[in-house]
Amino acid sequence: MPYASLWEALGGLGIFILGMKLMSEGLQKVAGEKIRGFLEKLTGTRLSSAFIGSCLSASLQSSSAASILVIGFINAGLLSLYQALAVMLGTGIGTTIAIQFIAFRVSIVAQPLIFVGAIMKFFCHRRRWVYAGDLMLGAGLVFLGLQIMEMGFVPFTEKAIGVGLHQIQLPWRLVSILLGAAISFMLQSGSAAVGVVIALTGSGLVPFENGFHMVVGEVLGTTLIASIATISGTLAAKRTVLIYLLINIFAIMLVVIFPDAFRGVAFWITPGSGDPALMTQPAAIPRLLANIHTIFSILTMILFLPLLGFFARSAKSILPGRQKGGDFEASCKFIDSRVINTPSLAMLQAKNELHRMAEITSSMYDDVIEQFFRFDAKRAIRIRNKEETLDLLQRELSSFLVRLSQQPVSTETALSIPVMLTVVNILEHIGDQNEQIVGALLRKKENKILFSGEAMAELKNLAVRVGDLVHLALLASEPFSETIRTDARGLKDEIDTLEDHMHNSHIKRLSEGRCTILAGVAYSDIIVSFDKIAEYAHSVIKQAKRFGNE
Repeated sequence: MPYASLWEALGGLGIFILGMKLMSEGLQKVAGEKIRGFLEKLTGTRLSSAFIGSCLSASLQSSSAASILVIGFINAGLLSLYQALAVMLGTGIGTTIAIQFIAFRVSIVAQPLIFVGAIMKFFCHRRRWVYAGDLMLGAGLVFLGLQIMEMGFVPFTEKAIGVGLHQIQLPWRLVSILLGAAISFMLQSGSAAVGVVIALTGSGLVPFENGFHMVVGEVLGTTLIASIATISGTLAAKRTVLIYLLINIFAIMLVVIFPDAFRGVAFWITPGSGDPALMTQPAAIPRLLANIHTIFSILTMILFLPLLGFFARSAKSILPGRQKGGDFEASCKFIDSRVINTPSLAMLQAKNELHRMAEITSSMYDDVIEQFFRFDAKRAIRIRNKEETLDLLQRELSSFLVRLSQQPVSTETALSIPVMLTVVNILEHIGDQNEQIVGALLRKKENKILFSGEAMAELKNLAVRVGDLVHLALLASEPFSETIRTDARGLKDEIDTLEDHMHNSHIKRLSEGRCTILAGVAYSDIIVSFDKIAEYAHSVIKQAKRFGNE
C-alpha cells in the first residue's frame, strides 16, 4: 500500500531526526567544555580558525547551528570578519565528517547500539556514562531510521512517481540543487539533509545524478539559515554571511559547470565504485554521495581559505554602510536561545553578556560624573538610553539563565547561575541609581538650585571615589584577583568615611544658614544614590569571586 509505505518512510525520517538530535546532544555534553575552550582561544590564524569551525560543526552535528553560534560571536565583537569566515569555511569539513559517519550504513549494529545506549542512559548514575549513552542511542537510531526510510521509499520506485523522476531526470541541475537546499533549510541541519538524500537515492526513488546535486545544494540551505539569523544582527555579521553565501554560490557553480570532474574524483576515491555502471547500486550510493560532499567541502576550503584576507578587505565595498546603535544598542549581543541545549557554550555566552552589561554600567557612570562638571542634555539622553539597555539585558539575560538552569548542567555551572542572576540584578540597580543622580542634577538645574563651592567639591570627590569602585567591579568580571578584593575593601571604607564627613559638613552648613532646604534635599538624595552605588559595586566584587575563577 502506498500510504503504508509513505508512513513507513516518514516514520523512518522521524527516527533518523531523533537519532541525530540525541547524538548531537551527547556529543555536545561530552565535548562541550572542550568546545568552549577552543572558542575562548580563537586566534587570527586561518587554519586554526577553520579547524575550530570543523570541531564545532562536527560536535553540534549541524553546520547551520555552528554558523548561528559564529554569528552570535560576530555580533558580540568576539570574532573579526576574517576569523569568522575561516570558522564558517571550517564548518563544512565538520559537516562532512558527520555525513561520512552516516554513510557507513552499518545497520547491523543499530539494534545493539540502541540497546546499550538505552541501558547507559537510564541505568548509569555517572553523568559522563549517561552522556555516552545518549551518543550511542542516537547513533543507533540514525542507522535504524535510515534503514526504515529507505525501505519505505523503495515501493515508490515502481510507482508512477518513481518512474516519472527517472524519466524526467530533473535536467535542470539547479532544480536539484534548490531541492537539496530546501530539504536542508526545513530540517535545519546539513548532515540530516544529506542523510535524507542518501535514503532517497539509495532506495532508487531519486536518480543518482539528482542526488549528487542535491547533496551540493545542502550547503546553500545552511547558508540561508545563517542569513536569516543575521536579520537583527550587526553589519559585520551581515557582511560575513553575505561573503560566505557568495563563496558557496561560486563553489556550487563550479559543480554545475564541471560535474563530470567531481563524479570522476568521487568514483576514484570510493572503494568498489570505479565502474560507472555500479553508481546506481544501492551499496555504493551512500559512500559516493558522502565523498562528493567531502570533495566539495575540501575544494571550497582550498580555493577560498587563502583569499579570506581579500574578502575581508572587500567587505565594506560589497555591503557598504555603518553600524547603527553603537556598543550600547538596546539588544543582546551574545546570548542566543538556539544554543541553550549546549550548556557549556550557553554559559560562555551568558558570561560575555554579563561582562558587556558591566561595561555599559561603568560607561554610564562615567557619563554621570561628567554631568557634575558640565551638564549636557544630550549626555543625559545617552544615559537614559543606557538605562533602557540595562533594563532589557536584565530581562533577557535573567530569562536565559533561568532556562539554562533547567538544562542538565554541570555542578559548577549550577552553582554559578544563581550568582550570575544576583550580579545581573545588582548591575541594573546601579543603572537605576545613575538615573536617579542625573534626575537630581536636572531638577537642580531647572529649579536653579545652587550648591556651595564646598558642597560641590565634596560631591565631585565622592563621585570620583565611587567611580574607582565601579571600575574595580568591571575588572572583577574578568578573571578574579584577590588584589581587586583587597583594594575594593579599602576603597569602600574610604568612601564610608568620606560620606560621614559629608553628612557632618552638610548639617553644619544647614545650621549656619549657608544651605537652603531645597539644596539640602537634592544634596542628600545624591549622596544616598552614591552610597547605594558603592554598596552595589562592592557586592558585585564579592559575588564575582564565586564565579570569576571557574
